[in-house]
Amino acid sequence: MVIWRSVVGKLWLTIIALVAAVLLILGMFLLQYIDIAFNNSHAVKVLFVYTAIIGFLLSTFFAFFLSTKITQPLLQMKKAADLISQGEYRTRVPIRSTDEIGDLANTFNNMASELDTLIRDLNHEKEHLASVHRSMADAVVTFDAAGQVILANPHGQQLIDRWNELEWTEESRIRSQVPEPLFDLYRKVLREGRDLTDKVHVQSGVWSVVMAPLKSNDTVRGAVAVMRNVTEESKLEKLRRDFVANVSHELRTPLSMLQGYSEALLDDIAASPEERKELAHVIYEESLRMGRLVKDLLDLARMEAGHMEMKLETTDLTVLLKRVHRKFQGLAKEQSIQLDIELPSEPLVIAEADEDRLEQVLTNLLSNAIRHTPQEAHIAVSARQAVVERKLFVEIKVRDEGEGIPNEDLPFIFERFYKADKARTRGASSGGTGLGLAIVKNIIESHQGRIRAESTVGVGTTFTLLLPVDSSR
Repeated sequence: MVIWRSVVGKLWLTIIALVAAVLLILGMFLLQYIDIAFNNSHAVKVLFVYTAIIGFLLSTFFAFFLSTKITQPLLQMKKAADLISQGEYRTRVPIRSTDEIGDLANTFNNMASELDTLIRDLNHEKEHLASVHRSMADAVVTFDAAGQVILANPHGQQLIDRWNELEWTEESRIRSQVPEPLFDLYRKVLREGRDLTDKVHVQSGVWSVVMAPLKSNDTVRGAVAVMRNVTEESKLEKLRRDFVANVSHELRTPLSMLQGYSEALLDDIAASPEERKELAHVIYEESLRMGRLVKDLLDLARMEAGHMEMKLETTDLTVLLKRVHRKFQGLAKEQSIQLDIELPSEPLVIAEADEDRLEQVLTNLLSNAIRHTPQEAHIAVSARQAVVERKLFVEIKVRDEGEGIPNEDLPFIFERFYKADKARTRGASSGGTGLGLAIVKNIIESHQGRIRAESTVGVGTTFTLLLPVDSSR
């Protein structure tokens, strides 16, 4: 039964049927015209010709029919295979028989279904990975063994383009698309075939780089680099180290003086009550200095943590500026410094401000100005209303004629313990803690204001404060 279901069985069956038909027709003609055959040889020839023509036509018809039945499904499968090769994975072949061609069509459809499922899963996974790749905040770039970029997320492509636009050596531009800061690490990864990490410095930025090799059959065919901008983290770490060092330095001087003068009192080195009183006074002054330093540190920590208590109320800055001017007028005269104030005729009122905190700001600025201004010089305080970016502000300026601040130091003067003059050290008489301008900046920013400094060495420094008249707008 199996052989008759096959294509070969059908072919043999057709051939047998054709031979039987031809023999049957030939026999009928022979039986019908047997007598003619003996009387007329021409009629016999004609009979054979007709029989051959009829047999040929029948054979051709059955051969064409059989060929159509066999080749049509195969042509359909070929067409379906071409469509699948072009990406039409849902193409299917109709099953019209139960023989081997039908089984082949069924197997072909199953294969196409499995291929469709596999391709769909692969596309889904690819889209998922692409989405993750695009959403990564880090820069991800894949290089091949020749150093060419084969894959990069948007951040990675922007970073590579920006780095390649910088002025590197001509050799690094020619050899590959790997930027100069990554080239040594990339070459080492290809050579050693293991994950490596490093930090690279490009201009003023710091980047943490993790690079892993791409392997295929124990052969390194490229590398994947993940780059993260750690500039802020590096700055914060440096600030933390500097802060600890500066605090230690600032506390060391008063502590040493406290220890030394205390030992002098205990050893009865002071010969007279006046000397003992002087030693006790120095100890008292140093303790006050340490107290101010600790207080400023705590205030600054609370401000930066957002825990500073603000008593916001309507404040007339004209009254506040006049009060601060009167407070420093006597100190300025003692230093032979002329302290001027320039105010408009109308009141400068701010809707929401902490008057005590603003007085602390002005006190710090004027103390610094008097400390760094020579005798017979001028300090000027002025205030007016100003419109900045379509918003109404009160602009306060404190201008002195001191030694000034170098341009390279101006961006850092609001940092804690920063000293524009690296050779200058604070003595006990100065009373400074190195935190005044950092506190000033935090107070101004807590009022949603701005502060900036302009200075020329040998000419003087001007601090400009901008306080919004109505911070709710």
